[in-house]
Amino acid sequence: MTINRQPKISLVGAGPGDPDLITMKGYRAIQNADVILYDALANPALLDAAPAHSEKIYVGKRANNHRVSQEEINQMLVSYAYTHGHVVRLKGGDPFVFGRGYEELDYASAFGVQVDYVPGISSSISVPGLKQVPLTCRGVNESFWVLTATTKQGKLSKDLELAAQSTATVVILMGIRKLQVITELFQRFGQADTPVMVIQNGSLKNERSVQGTVADIYKKVQRAAIGAPGIIVIGAVVGLSDSLAIKSTVNTIATV
Repeated sequence: MTINRQPKISLVGAGPGDPDLITMKGYRAIQNADVILYDALANPALLDAAPAHSEKIYVGKRANNHRVSQEEINQMLVSYAYTHGHVVRLKGGDPFVFGRGYEELDYASAFGVQVDYVPGISSSISVPGLKQVPLTCRGVNESFWVLTATTKQGKLSKDLELAAQSTATVVILMGIRKLQVITELFQRFGQADTPVMVIQNGSLKNERSVQGTVADIYKKVQRAAIGAPGIIVIGAVVGLSDSLAIKSTVNTIATV
């Protein structure tokens, strides 16, 4: 297919999973796409908004199951932009939050292709919020960390050791498989009793979650068979969801 359209790439954040949690700008980009390269964490229901003529290509990108390498994706983006026109790169969450979006922007820009960034709602903020866990709360904490558990070399991020020594809320993406070593690290810094929540498939109908403390969350997650994709939230703010439940129960009793 050869056309005369200006080559263009839109890096679109698909949000945490629920197809309703995409921005209007991201939705409009899909509506005007000639090609869509989409990841495993982007809800396929969003593809229904694409034009009938558009090509929809699944490129995977789950942990330890990369259907297409990043190098191949980079090349596909540029190639399809020149042969088809508007390419939408649809990524779960936000393209610039552990989504390798900048690598794709950098590669395409070297070939003179216009690249638009469309922010997405990151699971790091939205998924805890949907469980009524704020990442910050006055009088409880003053900051939050968002980290990946694993570095490019497959090792545990050294930033986790710094985070474990703070009072900040710690949100860990791509860390379910390293939960045991993560909790051992936090216990070494005296955080055994700190509340933890682990959430799988956040914002989706098949969402599952487990709550506990740093000391017992690993065993609870094992018993519940919670797996990836999921996030880990560590911090005093996790306990606020319990306070809400207690208040709700008290208020219900009071009105009976």
